[in-house]
Amino acid sequence: MNTKFKSNNNVVYSCKYHVVWCPKYRRKVLVDDVERRLKELVASICAERQTEIIEMEIMSDHVHLLVEVDPQYGIHKLIKEIKGHTSRILRKEFKHLTTKLPTLWTNSYFVATVGGAPLSVIKQYIESQKTSQRG
Repeated sequence: MNTKFKSNNNVVYSCKYHVVWCPKYRRKVLVDDVERRLKELVASICAERQTEIIEMEIMSDHVHLLVEVDPQYGIHKLIKEIKGHTSRILRKEFKHLTTKLPTLWTNSYFVATVGGAPLSVIKQYIESQKTSQRG
């Protein structure tokens, strides 16, 4: 993955996240028209927030999203918005999502940062800063 930096008025950044979340009770409801509509909704929300979708895959019982997010907006705020907005719209458009599920999504999600240099390289770089300043 090529590291390209983005910027806003205050920050130059490269903040990529792998996020996974599931429907309540891990129900296999993210199929066919629901899957297609969910992809449209997630893409729309990310476009509004200037968030780049690097990859998105929707399985029947979970969603994988690889995104680059402005750190001043934050990954938690983005995922909260995606889950809230998609739940409201999908449950309105697909009535079968309201009969089996009290809410569409679980409250939890998985998130991990990705890309950039390995942790050991960054750690070594930071440790070397003090010794390189002496001289």
